[in-house]
Amino acid sequence: MEVIRIENLDDSRLELYTSYNEAQLLHLYEPHGGVFIAETPMVISRALERGANPISFLIEEKAFETDVVQVLLEPYVNTDLPIYVAALSAINKLTGFNLTRGVLAVLERPNLPTYQDILGFPDGIKNKTTVAVLEDVMNPTNVGAIFRSAAALGVDGILLTTNCTDPFYRRAARVSMGTVFQVPWTYLPKNADINQLLHSHGFATASLALRDDAISLADARLKNENKIAVIFGTESTGIKQTTIDGCDYTVIIPMQNEVDSLNVAAASAVTFWELRGRLFE
Repeated sequence: MEVIRIENLDDSRLELYTSYNEAQLLHLYEPHGGVFIAETPMVISRALERGANPISFLIEEKAFETDVVQVLLEPYVNTDLPIYVAALSAINKLTGFNLTRGVLAVLERPNLPTYQDILGFPDGIKNKTTVAVLEDVMNPTNVGAIFRSAAALGVDGILLTTNCTDPFYRRAARVSMGTVFQVPWTYLPKNADINQLLHSHGFATASLALRDDAISLADARLKNENKIAVIFGTESTGIKQTTIDGCDYTVIIPMQNEVDSLNVAAASAVTFWELRGRLFE
Protein backbone atom coordinates (compact mmCIF):
# COMPACT_ATOMS: atom_id res chain seq x y z
CA MET A 1 0.00 0.00 0.00
CA GLU A 2 1.10 3.56 -0.63
CA VAL A 3 0.80 5.77 2.45
CA ILE A 4 0.36 9.41 1.41
CA ARG A 5 0.41 12.23 3.95
CA ILE A 6 -2.15 14.90 3.13
CA GLU A 7 -1.70 18.51 4.28
CA ASN A 8 -4.33 20.21 2.14
CA LEU A 9 -7.84 18.96 1.37
CA ASP A 10 -7.64 20.76 -1.98
CA ASP A 11 -5.31 17.97 -3.06
CA SER A 12 -6.73 16.66 -6.35
CA ARG A 13 -6.09 13.08 -5.24
CA LEU A 14 -8.95 13.47 -2.75
CA GLU A 15 -11.41 14.42 -5.46
CA LEU A 16 -13.75 11.50 -4.79
CA TYR A 17 -13.99 12.57 -1.15
CA THR A 18 -14.29 16.30 -1.73
CA SER A 19 -15.89 17.03 -5.11
CA TYR A 20 -18.88 14.70 -5.43
CA ASN A 21 -22.09 14.22 -3.50
CA GLU A 22 -23.38 10.72 -2.88
CA ALA A 23 -25.85 10.77 -5.75
CA GLN A 24 -23.04 11.73 -8.13
CA LEU A 25 -20.82 8.96 -6.81
CA LEU A 26 -23.65 6.48 -7.35
CA HIS A 27 -23.76 7.36 -11.07
CA LEU A 28 -20.05 8.08 -11.52
CA TYR A 29 -19.21 5.28 -13.95
CA GLU A 30 -22.55 4.74 -15.70
CA PRO A 31 -23.51 2.49 -17.36
CA HIS A 32 -21.17 0.55 -15.06
CA GLY A 33 -21.45 0.51 -11.27
CA GLY A 34 -20.64 3.60 -9.24
CA VAL A 35 -18.78 4.07 -5.97
CA PHE A 36 -19.67 4.99 -2.42
CA ILE A 37 -17.94 6.29 0.70
CA ALA A 38 -18.04 4.24 3.88
CA GLU A 39 -16.80 5.15 7.33
CA THR A 40 -15.67 3.35 10.50
CA PRO A 41 -13.62 0.16 10.46
CA MET A 42 -16.66 -2.05 11.14
CA VAL A 43 -18.72 -0.66 8.27
CA ILE A 44 -15.77 -0.75 5.86
CA SER A 45 -14.88 -4.30 6.90
CA ARG A 46 -18.44 -5.50 6.27
CA ALA A 47 -18.46 -3.74 2.90
CA LEU A 48 -15.22 -5.49 1.96
CA GLU A 49 -16.65 -8.85 3.03
CA ARG A 50 -19.66 -8.12 0.82
CA GLY A 51 -17.34 -7.76 -2.18
CA ALA A 52 -16.89 -3.99 -2.44
CA ASN A 53 -13.40 -3.33 -3.82
CA PRO A 54 -11.55 -0.40 -2.23
CA ILE A 55 -10.29 2.49 -4.36
CA SER A 56 -8.58 4.34 -1.51
CA PHE A 57 -8.67 5.01 2.23
CA LEU A 58 -8.61 8.36 4.02
CA ILE A 59 -7.52 7.93 7.63
CA GLU A 60 -6.99 10.25 10.56
CA GLU A 61 -3.33 10.18 11.58
CA LYS A 62 -3.87 8.85 15.10
CA ALA A 63 -6.36 6.24 13.95
CA PHE A 64 -3.83 5.04 11.37
CA GLU A 65 -1.59 3.75 14.18
CA THR A 66 -4.30 1.71 15.90
CA ASP A 67 -4.41 -2.08 15.76
CA VAL A 68 -7.94 -2.16 14.36
CA VAL A 69 -6.98 0.00 11.39
CA GLN A 70 -3.76 -1.91 10.76
CA VAL A 71 -5.75 -5.16 10.68
CA LEU A 72 -8.19 -3.54 8.23
CA LEU A 73 -5.33 -2.52 5.94
CA GLU A 74 -3.33 -5.74 6.24
CA PRO A 75 -4.66 -7.34 3.00
CA TYR A 76 -3.36 -4.33 1.03
CA VAL A 77 0.18 -4.12 2.41
CA ASN A 78 1.71 -5.49 -0.79
CA THR A 79 -0.49 -3.51 -3.16
CA ASP A 80 -0.35 0.03 -4.53
CA LEU A 81 -3.70 0.97 -2.97
CA PRO A 82 -3.47 4.64 -1.88
CA ILE A 83 -3.86 5.25 1.85
CA TYR A 84 -4.27 8.97 2.53
CA VAL A 85 -3.44 10.08 6.07
CA ALA A 86 -4.46 13.50 7.39
CA ALA A 87 -5.02 15.37 10.64
CA LEU A 88 -8.44 14.90 12.25
CA SER A 89 -9.12 18.65 12.08
CA ALA A 90 -8.71 18.53 8.30
CA ILE A 91 -10.93 15.47 7.88
CA ASN A 92 -13.61 17.01 10.09
CA LYS A 93 -13.71 20.02 7.77
CA LEU A 94 -14.33 17.61 4.92
CA THR A 95 -17.09 15.63 6.62
CA GLY A 96 -18.71 18.55 8.44
CA PHE A 97 -18.77 16.67 11.76
CA ASN A 98 -16.44 14.85 14.13
CA LEU A 99 -15.53 11.73 12.20
CA THR A 100 -16.36 8.51 14.02
CA ARG A 101 -13.38 6.15 14.38
CA GLY A 102 -11.24 8.21 11.99
CA VAL A 103 -11.54 6.13 8.80
CA LEU A 104 -13.16 6.73 5.41
CA ALA A 105 -12.91 4.61 2.28
CA VAL A 106 -14.07 4.94 -1.32
CA LEU A 107 -15.28 1.58 -2.58
CA GLU A 108 -16.73 0.20 -5.78
CA ARG A 109 -20.36 -0.78 -5.46
CA PRO A 110 -20.88 -4.56 -5.31
CA ASN A 111 -23.50 -6.09 -7.56
CA LEU A 112 -26.99 -6.30 -6.12
CA PRO A 113 -29.04 -9.49 -6.22
CA THR A 114 -32.24 -9.58 -8.22
CA TYR A 115 -35.59 -9.47 -6.48
CA GLN A 116 -36.04 -13.06 -7.65
CA ASP A 117 -32.89 -14.00 -5.72
CA ILE A 118 -34.40 -12.56 -2.56
CA LEU A 119 -37.93 -13.89 -3.00
CA GLY A 120 -37.16 -17.20 -4.66
CA PHE A 121 -36.05 -19.28 -1.69
CA PRO A 122 -37.20 -22.81 -2.59
CA ASP A 123 -39.50 -24.53 -0.12
CA GLY A 124 -37.52 -27.07 1.83
CA ILE A 125 -34.43 -24.88 2.09
CA LYS A 126 -36.26 -22.36 4.22
CA ASN A 127 -39.84 -23.34 4.96
CA LYS A 128 -40.91 -19.97 6.35
CA THR A 129 -39.50 -16.70 5.04
CA THR A 130 -39.92 -13.08 5.96
CA VAL A 131 -39.02 -10.04 3.90
CA ALA A 132 -39.46 -6.33 4.43
CA VAL A 133 -40.49 -3.89 1.72
CA LEU A 134 -39.64 -0.19 1.99
CA GLU A 135 -41.90 2.01 -0.08
CA ASP A 136 -40.29 5.43 -0.64
CA VAL A 137 -38.51 5.54 2.74
CA MET A 138 -36.19 8.50 2.17
CA ASN A 139 -34.44 9.24 5.45
CA PRO A 140 -31.02 7.52 5.50
CA THR A 141 -31.10 7.24 9.30
CA ASN A 142 -34.39 5.35 9.12
CA VAL A 143 -33.15 3.10 6.32
CA GLY A 144 -30.00 2.27 8.28
CA ALA A 145 -31.94 1.56 11.47
CA ILE A 146 -34.37 -0.71 9.63
CA PHE A 147 -31.49 -2.74 8.22
CA ARG A 148 -29.89 -3.06 11.65
CA SER A 149 -33.14 -4.40 13.14
CA ALA A 150 -33.66 -6.71 10.17
CA ALA A 151 -30.18 -8.18 10.59
CA ALA A 152 -30.54 -8.57 14.35
CA LEU A 153 -33.93 -10.25 14.14
CA GLY A 154 -33.36 -12.56 11.21
CA VAL A 155 -35.27 -10.99 8.32
CA ASP A 156 -34.34 -12.76 5.08
CA GLY A 157 -34.15 -9.77 2.77
CA ILE A 158 -35.31 -6.24 2.02
CA LEU A 159 -36.85 -4.86 -1.16
CA LEU A 160 -36.91 -1.12 -1.83
CA THR A 161 -38.83 1.03 -4.27
CA THR A 162 -36.67 3.19 -6.49
CA ASN A 163 -37.52 6.36 -4.53
CA CYS A 164 -35.92 5.01 -1.34
CA THR A 165 -32.61 6.31 -0.07
CA ASP A 166 -29.67 4.20 -1.19
CA PRO A 167 -28.71 1.90 1.72
CA PHE A 168 -25.03 2.30 0.75
CA TYR A 169 -25.15 6.04 1.42
CA ARG A 170 -22.66 6.83 4.15
CA ARG A 171 -25.11 7.77 6.90
CA ALA A 172 -27.42 4.83 6.21
CA ALA A 173 -24.51 2.40 6.26
CA ARG A 174 -23.08 3.93 9.44
CA VAL A 175 -26.40 3.84 11.31
CA SER A 176 -26.90 0.24 10.19
CA MET A 177 -23.50 -0.73 11.67
CA GLY A 178 -22.66 -2.12 8.25
CA THR A 179 -25.62 -4.51 8.13
CA VAL A 180 -26.63 -3.01 4.76
CA PHE A 181 -23.79 -5.23 3.48
CA GLN A 182 -25.12 -8.32 5.28
CA VAL A 183 -28.89 -8.34 4.73
CA PRO A 184 -29.68 -9.19 1.07
CA TRP A 185 -31.45 -6.26 -0.59
CA THR A 186 -32.28 -4.84 -3.96
CA TYR A 187 -34.62 -2.44 -5.71
CA LEU A 188 -38.00 -3.44 -7.06
CA PRO A 189 -38.62 -2.70 -10.74
CA LYS A 190 -39.80 0.87 -11.22
CA ASN A 191 -43.61 1.18 -11.06
CA ALA A 192 -43.94 -2.50 -10.15
CA ASP A 193 -47.19 -3.67 -8.60
CA ILE A 194 -45.73 -4.61 -5.21
CA ASN A 195 -48.53 -6.94 -4.16
CA GLN A 196 -48.76 -8.72 -7.49
CA LEU A 197 -45.01 -9.33 -7.53
CA LEU A 198 -44.94 -10.63 -3.96
CA HIS A 199 -48.05 -12.76 -4.41
CA SER A 200 -46.52 -14.35 -7.52
CA HIS A 201 -43.67 -15.58 -5.31
CA GLY A 202 -46.01 -17.03 -2.70
CA PHE A 203 -45.84 -14.25 -0.13
CA ALA A 204 -48.76 -12.92 1.87
CA THR A 205 -48.49 -9.13 2.19
CA ALA A 206 -49.07 -6.94 5.23
CA SER A 207 -49.06 -3.13 5.28
CA LEU A 208 -48.25 -1.23 8.45
CA ALA A 209 -50.94 1.45 8.24
CA LEU A 210 -53.62 3.17 10.30
CA ARG A 211 -56.95 1.84 9.08
CA ASP A 212 -60.19 0.95 10.83
CA ASP A 213 -60.06 -2.65 9.58
CA ALA A 214 -56.42 -3.17 10.59
CA ILE A 215 -55.50 -6.16 12.72
CA SER A 216 -53.06 -6.16 15.60
CA LEU A 217 -49.45 -7.05 14.91
CA ALA A 218 -49.90 -9.78 17.52
CA ASP A 219 -52.65 -11.48 15.46
CA ALA A 220 -51.80 -15.17 15.08
CA ARG A 221 -52.71 -15.15 11.40
CA LEU A 222 -49.53 -13.26 10.61
CA LYS A 223 -47.29 -15.80 12.30
CA ASN A 224 -49.13 -18.66 10.64
CA GLU A 225 -48.34 -17.42 7.14
CA ASN A 226 -45.71 -19.57 5.45
CA LYS A 227 -44.19 -16.56 3.68
CA ILE A 228 -44.89 -12.95 4.61
CA ALA A 229 -43.76 -9.59 3.28
CA VAL A 230 -44.22 -6.62 5.62
CA ILE A 231 -44.49 -3.24 3.92
CA PHE A 232 -43.38 0.04 5.49
CA GLY A 233 -44.14 3.44 3.99
CA THR A 234 -42.57 6.82 3.58
CA GLU A 235 -42.08 9.02 6.64
CA SER A 236 -44.46 11.76 5.48
CA THR A 237 -47.56 10.08 4.06
CA GLY A 238 -47.08 6.39 4.77
CA ILE A 239 -47.90 3.57 2.37
CA LYS A 240 -49.71 4.40 -0.86
CA GLN A 241 -53.42 3.64 -0.75
CA THR A 242 -53.18 1.44 -3.83
CA THR A 243 -50.54 -0.67 -2.08
CA ILE A 244 -52.66 -0.97 1.07
CA ASP A 245 -55.72 -1.96 -0.96
CA GLY A 246 -53.84 -4.84 -2.58
CA CYS A 247 -52.46 -6.28 0.68
CA ASP A 248 -53.74 -9.39 2.41
CA TYR A 249 -53.53 -7.65 5.78
CA THR A 250 -53.40 -4.14 7.12
CA VAL A 251 -51.61 -4.16 10.46
CA ILE A 252 -51.28 -1.76 13.37
CA ILE A 253 -49.09 -1.72 16.44
CA PRO A 254 -51.53 -0.94 19.29
CA MET A 255 -50.67 2.40 20.92
CA GLN A 256 -51.42 4.08 24.24
CA ASN A 257 -51.48 7.63 25.63
CA GLU A 258 -53.02 9.08 22.45
CA VAL A 259 -49.93 8.28 20.38
CA ASP A 260 -51.16 7.11 16.98
CA SER A 261 -48.01 5.54 15.55
CA LEU A 262 -44.26 5.00 15.78
CA ASN A 263 -41.45 6.25 13.60
CA VAL A 264 -40.95 3.83 10.70
CA ALA A 265 -37.61 2.59 12.04
CA ALA A 266 -39.06 1.92 15.49
CA ALA A 267 -42.13 0.28 13.94
CA SER A 268 -39.91 -2.05 11.91
CA ALA A 269 -38.02 -3.18 15.02
CA VAL A 270 -41.25 -3.91 16.90
CA THR A 271 -42.64 -5.75 13.87
CA PHE A 272 -39.57 -7.93 13.35
CA TRP A 273 -39.50 -8.75 17.05
CA GLU A 274 -43.18 -9.69 17.14
CA LEU A 275 -42.63 -12.02 14.21
CA ARG A 276 -39.67 -13.67 15.91
CA GLY A 277 -41.73 -16.82 16.58
CA ARG A 278 -41.68 -17.46 12.82
CA LEU A 279 -38.10 -16.39 12.34
CA PHE A 280 -36.48 -18.54 14.96
CA GLU A 281 -38.47 -21.75 14.72
